[in-house]
Amino acid sequence: MAQTLETLTRRTTSMQGIRSVVHTMKTLSVINAAPYEHAARAIEAYHDTVLLGLQAVLSRAGPLRLGAAGGASVGATEVMVVFGSDHGLCGNYNDALAAHVRQRIEAAGAAAMTSVICIGAQQADALADQGLCVETTFFPPASVDGIGRLSNLLTQKLEDIRARHRPRDVAISLAYFARSEGATQSPVIASLLPLEAGLLADLQARPWTSRSLPHFSMAQDDLLKALIREHLFASLFRAAAEALVTENAARLALMQQAEQSVDDRLEGLRSDTRAMRQSEITTELLDVIIGFEALNRKRTG
Repeated sequence: MAQTLETLTRRTTSMQGIRSVVHTMKTLSVINAAPYEHAARAIEAYHDTVLLGLQAVLSRAGPLRLGAAGGASVGATEVMVVFGSDHGLCGNYNDALAAHVRQRIEAAGAAAMTSVICIGAQQADALADQGLCVETTFFPPASVDGIGRLSNLLTQKLEDIRARHRPRDVAISLAYFARSEGATQSPVIASLLPLEAGLLADLQARPWTSRSLPHFSMAQDDLLKALIREHLFASLFRAAAEALVTENAARLALMQQAEQSVDDRLEGLRSDTRAMRQSEITTELLDVIIGFEALNRKRTG
């Protein structure tokens, strides 16, 4: 179908509107990522305080001998918390994470004994497409304040699971997208509980820097339970914040690609418009010249 100047102008106007929307989404992705990144840094400082408390306990009580520390026993219940997105416009974010979770579960040979807790209905659908059954689904936070509420809900849920399966161990891991080198993000699965032996050995060997020796008045078991719960909360909080940062980064990258595609299309439309205008001007000039020559022939004839 032949294009007219009016059609090209209308398409250019529509494409400029699309570009405006894409640019707005790109700007919002940058703005939204900043508070989540700040929250991730803030919880790291709190997590360091919790680890300092564990170090204090270890310096007084010696190596831990709890089900929550060291390696998981044979037959331990596996729980995986998967942090996805419900906000859209971030490409295959949920599908890529679901595929990674499935590979990890199949590699571990624990598909029949792994309980999956999911954040995000779209992530739950992606996990279902991979043949994984989701036990519980939580809504992702819509703001920084929502991260704390979500982390509290998850902590309570995991505590209930641990209490339900006691005295058997419960192995908890977190699956989410994390930032990597080169301003990219990649799916990771981090073991949360049982506490890694390397972490405990590092805390045990780390020198106590204060001139005052650590002291606590609570019962040792109660203090350890409280510290492990706060370790659980801080790790969940950081994973949720990191997932939101990478989600916005994925959306930003997608919007940048869309913006470049729209710019290329706009340049093509502008080029076609210029060519069409030049063609119409040439046609009008030819009409004028032909008319002028016809009038001259008529006068001389």
